[in-house]
Amino acid sequence: MAELVDKLYKKSNLSDDDFLNLLESEDSEVDKILQERADEVRQRYYGKKVYLRGLIEISSYCKNNCYYCGIRRGNSNAQRYRLTPEQILECCKNGYILGFRTFVLQGGEDSYFTDELLCPLVSEIKRRHPDCAVTLSLGERSDESYRRLREAGADRYLLRHEAASETLYSKLHSPEMSWENRRKCLYTLKKLGYQVGAGFMVGAPFQTARDLLCDLRFMQELRPEMIGIGPFIPHRDTPFSTQNGGKLRLTLRLLGILRLTFPDALIPATTALGTIAPNGRELGLAFGCNVVMPNLSPVDVRKKYELYNDKICTGEEAAECRICLENRIKSAGYDVEISRGDHIKLYK
Repeated sequence: MAELVDKLYKKSNLSDDDFLNLLESEDSEVDKILQERADEVRQRYYGKKVYLRGLIEISSYCKNNCYYCGIRRGNSNAQRYRLTPEQILECCKNGYILGFRTFVLQGGEDSYFTDELLCPLVSEIKRRHPDCAVTLSLGERSDESYRRLREAGADRYLLRHEAASETLYSKLHSPEMSWENRRKCLYTLKKLGYQVGAGFMVGAPFQTARDLLCDLRFMQELRPEMIGIGPFIPHRDTPFSTQNGGKLRLTLRLLGILRLTFPDALIPATTALGTIAPNGRELGLAFGCNVVMPNLSPVDVRKKYELYNDKICTGEEAAECRICLENRIKSAGYDVEISRGDHIKLYK
């Protein structure tokens, strides 16, 4: 197994069988070596820098009915809200004062947020904060919508593919959603010049090692600038409420594999990782992550954006989140970086 890690370290790729052996190995030494190699690679390309992204959760309305998600349209217990453009701009203002230079507008697929509303909002954020990047994470939209938002000033778009296996994708999503459309959206975003983020859940119901291999191969084809993965955590009001979640070891192993496979990627240590383990985000940094996303949303809506059970940091003010994460990053031996934190392109 150590030889496989070294091969991946040197070549950034393995055969299908070798990837599967690495994913399925029960050898704890694999994780130790993988962590060391992953940390070495991230420091080679990004140093000890950990980039901050200010997360603004703009809406808990969603037209989709994904079987794993707490804000699915079929959840009658979900608390719904929408931030106004004025509230979003205020979040950006507060975030800028706190040192954030990237704002991530995330929400469900909410028809309220039309191009007519979003494009002027994105342009205004860029006008007020021209040294900042604007990232959107608002799901599947039309090609024309993506084009208009890009022209308005959006720099990045996060759209996790969730499962590159069409069979698994269909088991996680309602029938009106299609893997082909998700794939098409990602390639459209790339063509329009966005820095693109993809990613998947680890330990999702029905997921196998071969499904994870499929995810790795798809991302090698797509070459996203950002890769976001996190452990599946069930939500009490979804069809998967009784499924087991929280696969910490496998998530960390995949983070290490991703860092060695995509040395130039921006990889976040997610809130979900911090939810399943008190030191989850620090462990993520040790396995090659170089991004964290403190929450800038108003405190009174944070608990309403509940994608999974027991989400952390829902009661903290933005400044508290910023200070808490900065202290955690420093205690883990890394440095907070407040620039836009753009992707460094190693591959064309």
